[in-house]
Amino acid sequence: MTTPATLGLVLAGGLARRMGGGDKARIRIGGMTILQRVLACIAPQCTGVVINANGDPARFADTGLAVVADSVPDFAGPLAGILAGLDWAAANVPRIEWLLSVPGDCPFLPKNLVARLHEARGTAGTPLACARSGEWRHPVVALWPVALRDELRRALVDEGLRKIEIWTARHGIGIADWPAEPIDPFLNVNTPEDAAHAEAVAAQNPML
Repeated sequence: MTTPATLGLVLAGGLARRMGGGDKARIRIGGMTILQRVLACIAPQCTGVVINANGDPARFADTGLAVVADSVPDFAGPLAGILAGLDWAAANVPRIEWLLSVPGDCPFLPKNLVARLHEARGTAGTPLACARSGEWRHPVVALWPVALRDELRRALVDEGLRKIEIWTARHGIGIADWPAEPIDPFLNVNTPEDAAHAEAVAAQNPML
C-alpha cells in the first residue's frame, strides 16, 4: 500500500499543569527538546508539519512552522487542536486528505508511524486509525481524514463533545499495535518523574 500524502500536526496546546506550567515540548531529553525529537521523527514521514498551540505563537518561531490555535474556545482539549489542524489543511494544502496528530510530549515516537496507521486504517476498512502499545490505546496518536472536519466541528460546538474515543467510535477506527517493551514508543512526559524516566531511557538508548 502506497502511503498517501499526510500532514503532521504536533499538539502542543496543553497547559502542562503537572509540570508547573510552560511548554512540555521544550523539555530537554537526551540533549534535545521533545519538540525537536518529535519533528525529527515525523517530518520525514509527512508532506508537511504544523503545530497546534494556544497563546503567543512566536514562542515556536524557531521551528519555522505554521502555528494554529484552537478555534473552539476555553481549552476544549485535543479534539479542538485536531479540528484546527484539519481546518488549516483544508485551507492551505487542499490536495492533502489526511492528518497525523501526535502529542508534543512523546520523545520516542516510531519512525514508521504514518505508514503503520494507514495500513491499520486500510486493513480495518475504517476512516480513522490510532496507535496502541501493549494494552494502552493512544487516541491522540492518530490518523484523521480532512473530509470529517465538519462532523468534528458539529460534535465539538453543538454537542460539547470532548472525549476523543467517543467521537472516533462513531466513525470506526483501526488500531496499529506496537510493543510496550523494552521501550514504549508512546511514553509521554507529564510529570517531572516522567521526564527523569525519559532522560534515563535516552541515556541507555542513544540511537533513539
